[in-house]
Amino acid sequence: MGNPRSQSPSGDNLLLALCFVTLFAGVSAASSAYISSYVLDQLQSTDALVLLVTDGGLRSDSKDLEKNMSTATAALLAVRDFGLALSVGCAGIVVALGVRQWRISKG
Repeated sequence: MGNPRSQSPSGDNLLLALCFVTLFAGVSAASSAYISSYVLDQLQSTDALVLLVTDGGLRSDSKDLEKNMSTATAALLAVRDFGLALSVGCAGIVVALGVRQWRISKG
């Protein structure tokens, strides 16, 4: 049984891609936790007495809370985009590993 890295040059690229996706997953998870915490803090704010959801967005009697909720909405959109990008990257890694394993077992 030889060194798995000596089997093909694509193995090095696959390992590098796996490292990048793992790093991106860690950053994405930390960002998601921070952004979720921020949104929850804003939702539990005692600064505002009234928070209305309208077609034009959120309206509040506190301008600071209104601004923070707009920022939180944009942050949630970023978390959604991070999640989609990470899932596409992970799917690509899984397909590449499956193809590589199939080629190794085939011949």
